[in-house]
Amino acid sequence: MSPDALPPDPFAGDPYDPALSLEGDEPEVERLSEIERDEVIADLADLAVFQALLEGRGVRGIVVDCGDCGEQHYHEWNLLRASLQQLLDEGYMRPHEPAFDPDPSRYVTWEYCRGYADAVLSDS
Repeated sequence: MSPDALPPDPFAGDPYDPALSLEGDEPEVERLSEIERDEVIADLADLAVFQALLEGRGVRGIVVDCGDCGEQHYHEWNLLRASLQQLLDEGYMRPHEPAFDPDPSRYVTWEYCRGYADAVLSDS
């Protein structure tokens, strides 16, 4: 089979390409500072609250405007939690498969989640 017949390599040019570890060229990763670690831990705690409040209302996760490609990325709750945990554990997030045919009406922004949580929790 010709290399031109294969799909493009999703990790082409990615310094964190998992295949690099097969060649013994694992990327050097800058560890998170204490402030960055605290921010990720706070994000994980917020995410748990957001999911608890919104999943039962049919929200599947978070939508993020990507500054790199200019498109929206849809992250289901568990995928985002796993990505944040990986950032905490390894210092970076590996690429992942995008959501398959997401329904944009089922995803909200982080800011929406924060506002919703603030409103609901302030009524208590």
